[in-house]
Amino acid sequence: MRFLGVVLLLTFCQSVIGELAKGTVFVDTNRNGVFDASESGLANVRVSNGSDVVLTDEAGRYEIAAEDPSIIFITKPRNYATPVNGHMLPQFYYIHHVSGSSAALRYRGIDPTGPLPDQINFPLIERAEENSFEAILMTDPQPQTNRELDYIRDDLVSELIGTEAVFGMTMGDILFDDLSMFPRYNALIAQIGIPWYNVPGNHELNFEAESDEGSLETFKRFFGPPYYAFEYADAYFVVLDNIEYKGHGKADPGDVRGSGGYEASISRNQLRWLEQELAYVDENRLVVIATHAPLGSESGIYETRNREQLFQLLAGRPNLYSVAGHTHTTDHVYFGEKDGFSGPGTFHHHVLAAVSGSWWSGPFDERGVAISDQRDGTPKGYHVLEVEGTGMAVRYKGSGRPVGEQMRIMFDVAHHGLRPDGIRDFKAGVLLDGRMSSDEVAAASILVNLFDGGPKSKVSYKVGDGQYRPMKRVLRKDPFIVEQFNRHRESKKSWVEARPSTHLFEADLDDTLGAGTYTVTVRAVDEFGRVHHGHTVLEIFGGMTGSEAGMAYP
Repeated sequence: MRFLGVVLLLTFCQSVIGELAKGTVFVDTNRNGVFDASESGLANVRVSNGSDVVLTDEAGRYEIAAEDPSIIFITKPRNYATPVNGHMLPQFYYIHHVSGSSAALRYRGIDPTGPLPDQINFPLIERAEENSFEAILMTDPQPQTNRELDYIRDDLVSELIGTEAVFGMTMGDILFDDLSMFPRYNALIAQIGIPWYNVPGNHELNFEAESDEGSLETFKRFFGPPYYAFEYADAYFVVLDNIEYKGHGKADPGDVRGSGGYEASISRNQLRWLEQELAYVDENRLVVIATHAPLGSESGIYETRNREQLFQLLAGRPNLYSVAGHTHTTDHVYFGEKDGFSGPGTFHHHVLAAVSGSWWSGPFDERGVAISDQRDGTPKGYHVLEVEGTGMAVRYKGSGRPVGEQMRIMFDVAHHGLRPDGIRDFKAGVLLDGRMSSDEVAAASILVNLFDGGPKSKVSYKVGDGQYRPMKRVLRKDPFIVEQFNRHRESKKSWVEARPSTHLFEADLDDTLGAGTYTVTVRAVDEFGRVHHGHTVLEIFGGMTGSEAGMAYP
């Protein structure tokens, strides 16, 4: 009877926690993906079911509950690599979904996996990782058509082939709702030749799902868990899914796609998982958090609903940085005590430039690729993360543009000229160029869009051999992008409108400048302390004096 009671207790516990996934994390010395008798297990590797985290024992073995459905995945440790598939996507997970995804989904989800196998083993490849490395950070490629996949191929992929970066990450909105494009998109990104990690966005959703659960079935089929972590050298990277789908049939008014809409928040399961993960991560390590929707924005328009809970988990860590996408603008936010982050210092949050810019809006360049500058005037592009131990910096790169192009210098003398009904009277660029009369100088200002600037950036300008004069950051629309969108309304997406830029700097032009030709130099120090210079030429021609204008005085 006593034995029967133990059996019944174990059976009850098993029914509560689900089945147990078992296996070994091992060093795959012959790289065949199979745990051979000659190979050894690896101790202290973190294994998760998306809620709980366990460590492998001295022999590399683990056991963890595996409900149906669930994904079992590991956190890649430093100095080891996970295998990649033919599209350079890291294979660090096992999907357990006995009957597979719902047949009601428009785009194929997860195929039935059947019951748990006896062993779920995870191979790792031993590889030394330098403390100094680079990674590609990009967001919102968001092709709406196969032609826009061509743009990604020609504008981004071809430029990055041969990069020295050790891996890449995309911060969501990988596609634009048409999930049938995943195979071609992945095949194109794979040509860059480095492992590529992906964050889910609001345009990777299965809209037929009844709730958030089940809304990323197609994403999971290609990329695995929607949240996970991995180590590289001294850095620890965390991917979070902060898009909570409201569910099919709960559409917001005016939602033409018939989806249920979404909000930015982080699920309890993710926070529980992350709390356990962080318990094994040294407090002084560099921690990089990646989401799709911003945790917050300077304007206050974008905010992740329960970000304070994330901030509490990260408190006490001095080396933090986070990245997001979603807005198709570039932004730097520094969270402090008023935002619920207790320090030390502030938590740097960086909203990245979109690969698609203003959703691949025109005009088009000589290759037929949409120029698609962002709504804040930043050229479309990507970022390169530079890590040195626990320190880091990021440099911005406009796709297809010179490496050193970090700013746009303009002269604003147009006033009403940038209204749609005034632009018609001028050729493109004339309203912002460096040619003006001496009569206009007093009312003129110099404007600089520092493409990846922010509240800590410092910008100044000088004319000729004069002294540098400080420029003030102003929140306004970039007149360059206002003009571009007005001139090319027929080739931009219907929802695309200029937005105020958080990295536009302005100063009055020196009123004492007389007629002549001058070199104007701009010096900018960006958010990471990098110094950039830009140059342009200012031409001032003689104006009309009172007598020349035919004026007479009594």
